[in-house]
Amino acid sequence: MIIVTGGAGFIGSNVVRGLNGIGIDDIIIVDNLTNSKKHRNLNALSFNDYIDKGDFINSLDMFKNYKIEAIFHQGACSDTMEQDGRYMMHNNYNYSKKLLEFAAENRIRFIYASSASVYGDAVNGFREEEKNEYPLNVYAFSKFLFDRYVRNLIEKVNIQIVGLRYFNVYGPQETHKGKMASVIYHFHNEILDDGTIKLFEGSDNFKRDFVFVDDVVNVNLFFLENENLRGIYNCGSGQAEPFLKIAEIMQKLYKNVRIEFIKFPEELKDKYQTFTQADIALLKKVGYDKQFTSLEKGVAKYVEILKSAGGYYRN
Repeated sequence: MIIVTGGAGFIGSNVVRGLNGIGIDDIIIVDNLTNSKKHRNLNALSFNDYIDKGDFINSLDMFKNYKIEAIFHQGACSDTMEQDGRYMMHNNYNYSKKLLEFAAENRIRFIYASSASVYGDAVNGFREEEKNEYPLNVYAFSKFLFDRYVRNLIEKVNIQIVGLRYFNVYGPQETHKGKMASVIYHFHNEILDDGTIKLFEGSDNFKRDFVFVDDVVNVNLFFLENENLRGIYNCGSGQAEPFLKIAEIMQKLYKNVRIEFIKFPEELKDKYQTFTQADIALLKKVGYDKQFTSLEKGVAKYVEILKSAGGYYRN
């Protein structure tokens, strides 16, 4: 059996889909469906059961008798604009600690979602070293602190623990995320609205490591297949691309699209990563050798699903 927390979310539902693709459906999905739109992410998936995240963490003892091979811990509050630090730390940090302690006590493999946001302004680069980490918001801090907790624990326990620092992930099944969805999703809606893609001034110089969600799933499955590997790894394409390039790619995939530049919001100043690029040397060193999807191919595939099915997988 495999447990996927956040299994009704964006990356979590894609991980479940990836597990289905290799013949695994003995899965328990843990999530919170307060946002009821997330149920659509589950419609095309095969799994055994669903349990609310609160009920799950409060009944962990019940799962000691289950034969659980691995936990993919993808659940978290991912809103980088969330200001309630107490909520963020309880939801992202304390919950994760309790779940990892359960996994360690019961010798269950633990693969979890970290975040490239821990690097902050990244004045020293994007290598997986604590000297390079300086979170700029409380979401990033919650991820940073859990990574630190893992580093202190990882050599003391006899289980696989892997943290994956996701960069800018995009792709199907993110519709429920609203304002926190990828720029591809927002550009698609802007095009449908009035045919205009709106970019912040300076977007030709704002570059991010955009990674297609299928590649993120492949990295997760790579560690599932290699139980001897442990540690914290960047999970990105290794290539920084400007927001303007995405707009230009999408301009070619629709008719009569224009690009407009708007003023950069005051509330994002000093909280906005203007450049990210995963250093994936460590990931390659441990044997991951699959090619990452090009931005052109990934955006085209996602746009096709946005146009045909509103951004959801239907089979």
